[in-house]
Amino acid sequence: MILSLKLVVPLLGVAGLVGIALGYYLRLIISLGKKGSMELEIKEMLLTAKEEAKKITEEADSIAKKISTEARSEIKEKEDKAQQIETRLIKKEDILDKRQADIDKEVETIKEKIVEIKTIKERAENLEKEKAQALEKVAGMSLEDAKQSLLKTAEKNYEQDILIRIQKFEQNGEAILEKKAQDILSTSIQRLANSVASDVMSTSVTIPNDEIKGKIIGKEGRNIKAFERVTGVEVIVDDTPGTITISSFDPVRRHVAKAALEELIKDGRIQPAKIEKVVEAAQAGINKTIKEKGEQAAYECGVIGLDPRILLILGRLHFRTSYGQNVLQHSIEMTHIAGMIAEEIGANVAVAKAGALLHDIGKALDHEVVGTHVEIGRRILQKFGASEEIIKAMQSHHEEYPYETVESRIVQTADAISGARPGARHDSIENYLKRLGDLEAIANAFTGVEKSYALQAGREIRIFVTPEKVTDLEAKNMARDIADKIEKDLKYPGEIKVTIIRETRVIDFAR
Repeated sequence: MILSLKLVVPLLGVAGLVGIALGYYLRLIISLGKKGSMELEIKEMLLTAKEEAKKITEEADSIAKKISTEARSEIKEKEDKAQQIETRLIKKEDILDKRQADIDKEVETIKEKIVEIKTIKERAENLEKEKAQALEKVAGMSLEDAKQSLLKTAEKNYEQDILIRIQKFEQNGEAILEKKAQDILSTSIQRLANSVASDVMSTSVTIPNDEIKGKIIGKEGRNIKAFERVTGVEVIVDDTPGTITISSFDPVRRHVAKAALEELIKDGRIQPAKIEKVVEAAQAGINKTIKEKGEQAAYECGVIGLDPRILLILGRLHFRTSYGQNVLQHSIEMTHIAGMIAEEIGANVAVAKAGALLHDIGKALDHEVVGTHVEIGRRILQKFGASEEIIKAMQSHHEEYPYETVESRIVQTADAISGARPGARHDSIENYLKRLGDLEAIANAFTGVEKSYALQAGREIRIFVTPEKVTDLEAKNMARDIADKIEKDLKYPGEIKVTIIRETRVIDFAR
């Protein structure tokens, strides 16, 4: 038994070793098999990669060949175009060279002709000198002496004809200048043929009912007294239905009062405190309007560089009228006319327009400052830095100052045109009829006047004289005397044309 155990143990050891050796062998065989399969896979991957690389290479070669072919085609096309351009340039150079050769040939020909002409001219001058010398030798006097002798003889023989011709030239020259002046004035008037209807500033305020009158007057006249004290105007409340009248010598005050009263009527609450507040607002509104009107007038007329204070005073003329004509509109119209005339005759357009626009600026303050509106205007412009040329242009429009510049005459002419246009200004019907009657009465008072007619709304007086009693020279003097008499005895806007007609008719019959 013991022996069997001893044998078993070694056998087990041997069997273990055999098992281990067998297991290692099997493992070695298995690992060798796996290694063979991996190498196979690697070889297959290498083959596949080589095939794909070959395919990519073939595609790349194809694309490269295609690009190369296109590039060679494009290069060839550009080379062909360059060749064509080069061919055209060569042709143009040939043409230019030919033209240059022709031009050089013509220049040489012209130079030769110039030399030939100079030679002929010198020959002609020499012949003329020789001819003159021969004539002087035959006549026994120089050419200048012969010329003077001939002129003296002509003057002596035709002195009367020369005087008549000179007189005709003078008369024709005056007629031409007169026609030119008429053309300039008529063109200026026609270019500014706008409406001359005046903007009459009303001083009446419409009220909806008589109850408002009571509110305006207030208890014991408290409201109306407060209104008059704040505005400086007189409010007239009478029995006229639906109307209240505002009276004041200052047009700006009247318009402030009118605007304030209309606002109070619209609000319905009329009391002293409210009146003061509304009047202040109306004053601010009128001041804004004055400023806007002055700036707008300067902008419309193209007059720049004026002091803002001058424009503020200028805007006040919007509320001023003269013979029913709005003064600011009259000044604007004058500015356009003066600019046209100055442009036609070559005067300073800017100075003429500024002088026309500001010629009546003194009227904006003539209720507040002593002096004529021309003198007031001069002081305003001097104070606020207007140029001396503008002051000289505006100060002579009523002939209070002498005409120092051509622009001053232009301003006076434009003033006469604007004020004398039919319908531009108007008086009351009584003054109008009285002026026409006085105008005809002055004309009829002169000896030899047969009849007279006032025409063109009193702008012209046409007088017929008896030819047996009045000669042509007496008619000319009579026209001047009648004009002087009208200037002395009548007051009128603009100017009045005096026309005297002396007509002689001779009638006979052929039998």
